[in-house]
Amino acid sequence: MTPGDGFFADIVGGADPAKVREAGDLAATVLVRGARESEDPALAERVVHLAETEGLETLAEVWSGAPADTLAGCLWRLFLLRSWVYADPERVAAEFEAGQRRVDVARVVAGVADPPGPDELRLMVDDVLRGIARGDFAVTLFRAAAFARIVAAGRASLDGSHDDISRMLALSEQLEAAGHGEIADTLP
Repeated sequence: MTPGDGFFADIVGGADPAKVREAGDLAATVLVRGARESEDPALAERVVHLAETEGLETLAEVWSGAPADTLAGCLWRLFLLRSWVYADPERVAAEFEAGQRRVDVARVVAGVADPPGPDELRLMVDDVLRGIARGDFAVTLFRAAAFARIVAAGRASLDGSHDDISRMLALSEQLEAAGHGEIADTLP
């Protein structure tokens, strides 16, 4: 015997994952596509601080499961990168410093002041996130990818764990591929 249609409707539980994904995709589209059409100068600053005002856990709930080649997946990765830089800026600065000469082209694309101290890295990551609301979203993705690639190189030169290096390199590759998708107008 199978339960009727109404059986599952009466079960109390978490949000419908399909609806959460749909809402996350819509929010990402509005943030990326709609923000550039806005003439509100404060919008870019609100986007930069979204994880702080809404909570990273809230963003994770709607974006963390999104594939890397979607707007929602890109935003999740960008906000996660910013949160990581703010959580441990000294370590990030050391890894960036160690990797920047190994990946010269990426250093130029990332656009970090030299020498790259904790304050400079926080400024850079905020500037990258401002690109969500103004500027070219592909450039935003390429800058974040370059930054992650430099940090991966730095981790490798500092004898970081293979898993940490691989995760940062994968993040870089995902963001770079998404940047190419944005240029090709295939990033959903």
